[in-house]
Amino acid sequence: MSSDSLWLALGLMLVMEGLLPFASPAQWRQLFARLMALTDGQIRFIGLLSMLAGIALLLALS
Repeated sequence: MSSDSLWLALGLMLVMEGLLPFASPAQWRQLFARLMALTDGQIRFIGLLSMLAGIALLLALS
């Protein structure tokens, strides 16, 4: 993977992260409040699933 691809992926990730707060700030705030109520273990599990999905997507595209 070239450094250009890495920067492109990072830029795309930032755009995706900003979509919900831009389009619906009230809904984003509610989602964030629900996330704050989760335990550390639940948050880690969500992070693990997210990383595995990302790895699977990268492997499928390469």
